[in-house]
Amino acid sequence: MTSKLDQLRQMTTVVADTGDIEAVARLKPVDCTTNPTIVLKALGTPMFADAVKEAVAWGKSQTGSSDAVVAAVADRLAISVGAALVGLVPGRVSTEVDADLSFDTEASIAKARQIVAAYKERGIGQDRILIKLASTWEGIRAAEVLQKEGVDCNLTLLFSKAQAIACADAKVFLISPFVGRIMDWFAKSTGKTYTSEDDPGVLSVRSIYDYYKTNGINTIVMGASFRNVGEIEALAGCDRLTISPALLEELSKAEGTLERKLSPKKAEKQEPVKVDEKTFRWMMNEDAMATEKLSEGIRLFGKDLGALRAMVQKELAAA
Repeated sequence: MTSKLDQLRQMTTVVADTGDIEAVARLKPVDCTTNPTIVLKALGTPMFADAVKEAVAWGKSQTGSSDAVVAAVADRLAISVGAALVGLVPGRVSTEVDADLSFDTEASIAKARQIVAAYKERGIGQDRILIKLASTWEGIRAAEVLQKEGVDCNLTLLFSKAQAIACADAKVFLISPFVGRIMDWFAKSTGKTYTSEDDPGVLSVRSIYDYYKTNGINTIVMGASFRNVGEIEALAGCDRLTISPALLEELSKAEGTLERKLSPKKAEKQEPVKVDEKTFRWMMNEDAMATEKLSEGIRLFGKDLGALRAMVQKELAAA
């Protein structure tokens, strides 16, 4: 019998949520997603030792303030991780705009253009990458501009229908609604243990998927942040799912029939909603979980970005 991972691949595009080169080569996902946490972890492995040395040597030749050079070297290293992944997958690799720009539309656009240019210098076209932005109002507006320029975006840290609708209105290429982090919040606030069928994160993604499919929205729904294979199985049929290597391995060893849970034909009709800035901010204000998890996610990515820059600063000082 084929594994549940093989069955999942028949109905959903499988994406690896990792910077682990060996795992990507072994598990053969279509796409890869990265974030500051993943990049930092990848750079700590022997595989990227030469990339770190190259970036540090490049940084020593740069002019400008110390902080600017450190940030530029950190950016170069993130591109090095992304470029290595591009060489292993047939699809796209997501690279994240700095978390500390999450509330600055113009700066996010500028950083995204820099990322596209940096990949181009390595012979990698924008058709192989996705620019990852936090699903703040400002991040969504940046994505709207970038999409019009032909730069496809992945809107991450998405926890609510308000964010999903605003992304659809901006004609964003792809959204990454977080399943596990939603469940974490509800488990902590209610003390309840959830099954895959009543998991609040699973239900949130199903609702977003149905809204998109029944309203003719082309934005891709890619479930992310999974805590267990049950959540993944409960979203079988979703456009894409980005999954950690550990859970991909578990699925590859699991047997039995995997039932398709989501499909355009089975989607439940939802009436379209118009979300302007005032409505977006009010809906987020009324959703404690989404507000708290979005802020927390930006802080965590910002912390790891800071750790990456601290590592770079140390390497530059020692060189």
